[in-house]
Amino acid sequence: MRPQMITALLRARPVAVRVAPALARPASSAHDHQETFESFNERYLQFFQSAQDLFEVQRGLNNCFAHDLVPAPNVIEAAVRAARRVNDYATAVRIFEGIKEKVENKQQYQAYLDELKGVREELGINIREELYSS
Repeated sequence: MRPQMITALLRARPVAVRVAPALARPASSAHDHQETFESFNERYLQFFQSAQDLFEVQRGLNNCFAHDLVPAPNVIEAAVRAARRVNDYATAVRIFEGIKEKVENKQQYQAYLDELKGVREELGINIREELYSS
């Protein structure tokens, strides 16, 4: 292959970058902002704490779970509390199903269940842990 063709092919390849989309775009010219894991978690923690209806909660969950990472337990707690605040038990349960799909192994999922056990008991979210450990 000619060097120009190789250069053109390499330039045409998409580059995978882990960037969380903003819920509201800032009015600046810095479009190449890469968000840290900590700022990602803080942003979604604040989002779920202020979500006022089911549509907002589900939109936030879709955006949050679309990334190639697992949100921190405090974000999951805020999301579960938001789901219960808008009186949607099914969404609260589905958050845990989403976590099960996002983690790499059973031990990580169990760690989330253990970390969030108090919240699950407080909010009445019953998850049969033996069904989810496969």
